[in-house]
Amino acid sequence: MSSTLSSSSKDYTPHFFFFFFLLAGSIPQENSIDLPNLEELQLNLNGLTGRFDTHLPLSLSLSLSLTHTHTHTLFQFSVYFINSYRLAYMLVIIYMLSGSMPRFLGNMSRLEILDLSSNKMTGNVLQEFGNLRALQVLSLQSNSFTNHPSSQTLNFITSLTNCRQLEELHIGGNPLDGMLPNSVGNLSSFLTKFYVYASKLKGNIPGEIGNLSNLIVLSLEENSLMGPIPTTVGGLRKIQVLYLHKNNLNGSIPSDICLARRLVDITLNNNVLSGEIPSCIGNLTSLRNLYLHFNILSSTIPMALWSLKDLLILNLHSNFLYGSLPSQVGEMEAAIGIRLSSNQLSGNIPSTIGSLQNLIRFSLSKNSFQGSIPEAFGGLVSLELLDLSQNNLSGEIPKSLEALRYLEFFNVSFNGLQGEIPRGGPFANFTARSFIMNKGLCGPSRLQVPPCSIESRKDSKTKSRLLRFSLPTVASILLVVAFIFLVMGCRRRYRKDPIPEALPVTAIQRRISYLELLHATNEYHESNLLGIGSFGSVYQGRLRDGLNVAVKIFNLQLQRAFRSFDTECEIMRNIRHRNLVKIICSCSNLDFKALVLEYMPKGSLEKWLYSHNYCLDIIQRVNIMIDVASALEYLHHGYPSPVVHCDLKPSNVLLDEDMVAHVCDFGIAKLLGENESFAQTRTLATIGYMAPGNVYSP
Repeated sequence: MSSTLSSSSKDYTPHFFFFFFLLAGSIPQENSIDLPNLEELQLNLNGLTGRFDTHLPLSLSLSLSLTHTHTHTLFQFSVYFINSYRLAYMLVIIYMLSGSMPRFLGNMSRLEILDLSSNKMTGNVLQEFGNLRALQVLSLQSNSFTNHPSSQTLNFITSLTNCRQLEELHIGGNPLDGMLPNSVGNLSSFLTKFYVYASKLKGNIPGEIGNLSNLIVLSLEENSLMGPIPTTVGGLRKIQVLYLHKNNLNGSIPSDICLARRLVDITLNNNVLSGEIPSCIGNLTSLRNLYLHFNILSSTIPMALWSLKDLLILNLHSNFLYGSLPSQVGEMEAAIGIRLSSNQLSGNIPSTIGSLQNLIRFSLSKNSFQGSIPEAFGGLVSLELLDLSQNNLSGEIPKSLEALRYLEFFNVSFNGLQGEIPRGGPFANFTARSFIMNKGLCGPSRLQVPPCSIESRKDSKTKSRLLRFSLPTVASILLVVAFIFLVMGCRRRYRKDPIPEALPVTAIQRRISYLELLHATNEYHESNLLGIGSFGSVYQGRLRDGLNVAVKIFNLQLQRAFRSFDTECEIMRNIRHRNLVKIICSCSNLDFKALVLEYMPKGSLEKWLYSHNYCLDIIQRVNIMIDVASALEYLHHGYPSPVVHCDLKPSNVLLDEDMVAHVCDFGIAKLLGENESFAQTRTLATIGYMAPGNVYSP
C-alpha cells in the first residue's frame, strides 16, 4: 500500500475501499493520510499488518472494518480520532484480536454500532460505554471479558442504562461471573435483543427485567441462575424467543408467561422446575418449539397443549408427568418432533398419531403404555426415529411399518410383544437390540429371536390365499367403476367450454419443514448452489418423494430481504400461469425465510444467450419471446390487480426441460390497487434489466 494517501481540500472523497484480497504491507502511519472529507474506510479481507495509528478528520460517517485472517498472527491496533463531534455513524468490526479493550472506545460519543465479537480479548468491560449516548448495537460476545473483581453484580450494565438508543446487547460467551443488577430493567426502551448466554451468571433473574417491554429475544441460557422464573416475564409482551435452559432455576412455571402471546421458542429444559405445566400455554398460538425436558414437573399434560396445530417440537422428556394421551395428539399437524420419554404416562397409544405425516422423531420410551402398537403408525411417512421401548406393550408389530422408508432408528425392546417381526422395508436394517426382551417375538436368527412356528406360517399362508382370491374380485369391481367414471367424465368434457390458459385458483400447498429442506439441499452445500441474487441464494434440492425443487434462501441480514420475501409471497400466492415459475410452498420462522420453487433444469435464459457452450436457434428464440410476452400479458391484463415485474431480465427467465420460458423473481414487483389505472416504475435494477416503461391496466 502506498505510504501517502491524500486529496486536495477542495476535492470530495466520501468513500475509500480496499477490497483487494492480496493487498499486503504496512498500514500508512500517522500524518500520512490526508482525506478531510472521508466518510467510509474499509480495509477488510486483506493481509495488512502493523498498527492503525491515524488522525482522521471525520465527516458525516465512518465505517471501519479491520479484519485479519491469519490464524497465528494477532492484529494490534489503536485509533485516535479528532474532530469527533462530526462523527455521525461508525461501525467497528474487528476479528482475531487479543488484549484488553482500548479505553478510547468510550470517548466516541456518537458511535452507533460496535462489534468486537468472536475475538480473544480480555479484561473488564468498560464502564465508559455509558458515555456512548448514540449507541444502538453493542456486541462483545465470544471473548474472555470479565466483570470488575470488586463487584458481585455486572455494574457495566448499569452504566449502559445511559444509552437510551440501545437496541441490541450481545455479551454472551464471556466469563463475566456476576449477577444481573436490578438496573437491567432501566435499559433502553428500544432494546429488542439481550444475549448473556454461557457467561457464568449467578443469583436470581431480576424481576425488573419485565420492564423491557420491546424485548424480542432474551437469552440467559447455560449459566448458574437460581430461584424462580419471575412472574414479570408476562410484561414482555413482544418477546418471541425465551432461552433459560441449562440453569438451576426452581419453582413452578409462572402462568404469567402466557401473557407473552407472541412467544415462538420457549426453552426451560435442564433446570429444577416443578409443579404443573400451565394449561394456558395452549393459548400461545405462535409457539413453534417447547422444551421442558430434564426438570421435575409433575402433572398431567394439559389438554390445551395438543391444540397447538403449528407446534414443531415438543420435548417433555425426563419429568414426572402422568396420565394418558388423548386422541387430540393427532391434531398437531405440523409437529416434526415429539419426545415424551422417561415419564409416568400410561394407557393406550392413540391411533390418531398416525395422521402426523410431518413427524420425524417420536419417543414414548420408559413409560407405562399398554395395548398394541397402532396399525395407523404406517401413515407416519416422514418418520426417522420411533422409540417405544420399556413400556408394557403387547400384540404384534404392525406390518404397516414396513412402508416407513425413512425409518432409521426403531426400538421396541423391553415390552411384551409377540408374533413375527416384519421383514420388509426398513426392518431389513435393524439389529437385535431393537427387539430384545420381548419373549413372544419370532423371526430370523440374526435378530436373536426364535424362528416362527409352523402355525404362524400357516396363518400367513391362509391370509395370503384369502388375498389371492379376494384381490382379483375387488380389482375387477374397481376397474368397472373407474371405466364408468371415465365415460361420464369424457361426456362432460365435450359439453364444457375450453379451459382458459391461466386460472387464478389457489392450489393446495404441501408443507415442507426446515429439516426436510436442509436434508434436500445437502445442508445448503456449495455443490447445490444454483445462483446468488440481491437478497439471497438459490439451491437445488431433492425432496423425500423425489421431486426436484429450487430453494430460494433469503439473506435476513439485509433489511430489504424481509420486504422482498413478503412481496413475493403476496404476489405469487394467487397468480398462476404456465409461463410463471410456480411456488410449491414457503418456509418461514424468526431466523429463516425461504421459498420452495419449481426446478427448471435448463437454467436461465442468460446462460443460453451469453455462454459459448449454449446456443439457441431462431425458432427457440421466438418461442421464448412469446412465452415471456404471454406471462407479461397475464400479469398486466389477465389478473384483477395488475402486476408490474420491475426487474425483467434474462437471468429472471428460466427454461424447463422442454425449453418453455418461465418468468421468476417477484421480489421488487409492484401490485396495482383496485383504483389505480396507471403506474410508472422507477426502479434501479441490475445489469440486464429491461425497463417496462408505462404500464396501463384495462
